[in-house]
Amino acid sequence: MTIVPVNRRAFIKSSAAVTAGIVLSPAIIGRAEAATLKLKCSSSLPNDPKYANGRVYYDNLIKNLKGNGLGEQIEVAFFPDNQLGQEIDVINSVKLGVIDLMVSGSSISANLVPLVGTFDLGFLFSSFPQQTKAFEAGAARPIEDALLKGGNIRIIAWAYNFGSRSVLGKKPVKTPEDLAGLKIRTLPNPVITECLRLMGAAATPLAFGEIYTALQAGVLDGLEHDPPTILASKFFETAKFYALTQHNFSPLAIYFSDMTYNRMDPKLREGFLDAAKKAAADTRAHGLAVEKEALAALTEKGVTVAECDREAFKKRVEPQTKNFIKARPGSKAVIDIIRATQA
Repeated sequence: MTIVPVNRRAFIKSSAAVTAGIVLSPAIIGRAEAATLKLKCSSSLPNDPKYANGRVYYDNLIKNLKGNGLGEQIEVAFFPDNQLGQEIDVINSVKLGVIDLMVSGSSISANLVPLVGTFDLGFLFSSFPQQTKAFEAGAARPIEDALLKGGNIRIIAWAYNFGSRSVLGKKPVKTPEDLAGLKIRTLPNPVITECLRLMGAAATPLAFGEIYTALQAGVLDGLEHDPPTILASKFFETAKFYALTQHNFSPLAIYFSDMTYNRMDPKLREGFLDAAKKAAADTRAHGLAVEKEALAALTEKGVTVAECDREAFKKRVEPQTKNFIKARPGSKAVIDIIRATQA
């Protein structure tokens, strides 16, 4: 296991040089027996082995690489907590092959390929198990194909963010009227931003690494995220009311640079991808288990966790899906599969 503190500027400079050298000499990777293949995996979340999905996935990946007999042939260095930069910078580095792996929600890649934003539509999924069934029925394939074509990024597998996204604020929220005017942080993603705006909030896009200080300074009135992330990132220290809007069951994507994929020895690549997919399945099981535990832990830390009028929020967000399909007709087949899939 390699979890590395790093100076981002030095990393980017050295990685670019190494990447250039590998591109010029692809045979180096082909000699897997002669040298250990070194990969870099990024996550924006803290280095928490229980509540942070990036670290949980990484630990499962290492376990499955060893199980496949690749522990000595592939070394994966893990960079949590935005060590390699904000997510928008990291996803572009994955596109360029400077960073090999990234564990993050689907939302961030919608900035590269807007069709990915289909998965961010408000109240699209009913649960994570329903999401998995829909993906297995083919809902994920058009998104994966579009991201590979438009972003040079592969989806190794899909996992779960550890719980649905709900609204944590400095005041109670039960209805859209309660949310009116509140500055709620959203991902820098137009679909999620629009969802929160329709729900009634003054939706405020902001990089993940800037949330805590913005809450402290009063720049934000709250944010929307899943319970374990709120717990691991200590956002509960400045906002004490969690409204279970459950407006988004955001899929967790395991992003893999297509440049890295293509320069790997095929035999080594096959074993790596098998381990990576097994790690995603393990992470899904873990995610389902820790959501309730995280909610209980938040309550113990003084957060008021309360139900809200989900139907009122859902009704306000309904036009979003219709407008999205009109703007991006390719999303209709994906949405139809999801809606036809029962949990």
